[in-house]
Amino acid sequence: MSHYLLGVTGASGAIYAARTLHYLQKSGHFVSLIMTDAGKDVADYEGQREELFKADEILDVKDFFASCASGSSAFAGMAVVPCSMGTLGKMANGVADNLLTRAADVCLKERRKLVIVPREMPYNWIHLKNMEQLTLAGAVVIPASPHFYAKPQTVEALADTVVAKILNHLDVPNAIVPEWGSNK
Repeated sequence: MSHYLLGVTGASGAIYAARTLHYLQKSGHFVSLIMTDAGKDVADYEGQREELFKADEILDVKDFFASCASGSSAFAGMAVVPCSMGTLGKMANGVADNLLTRAADVCLKERRKLVIVPREMPYNWIHLKNMEQLTLAGAVVIPASPHFYAKPQTVEALADTVVAKILNHLDVPNAIVPEWGSNK
């Protein structure tokens, strides 16, 4: 069992976070949730807050004394799902002004898995440069772009096509979505 951090910001797409949490826990992992205030508001609006509050631990975004604010803590990685462009810009430029951005900074400096899932579109030049900067620093940027290869029949199944990719990049084995070519 590994310990993962799940960051949730104010971008639309709280279902991606809720489904990521579900599958991490289903795989036996301990999950600490860090939500921005806007993330809580959007999760409420989209009907996902109750699901997200099933996390094993809920951390206060203002608590710089949480263990994950230090490189000496033992968490395996972090996913920021969904990630607003404001938070993405802070992470890309080393602005660790809350626990979520600090934990992401810890991932980068300690070379741990950091998956960023922006849910904004279209991208402007600043967004693209910030994604490039995060990628060069070691993060993986996975836009919330679901696919239709597995012929999803529900909104949850469609969201799971993105969640499977997130888990793959956190090195969490899963069989949520069949591999390409296996569903013919």
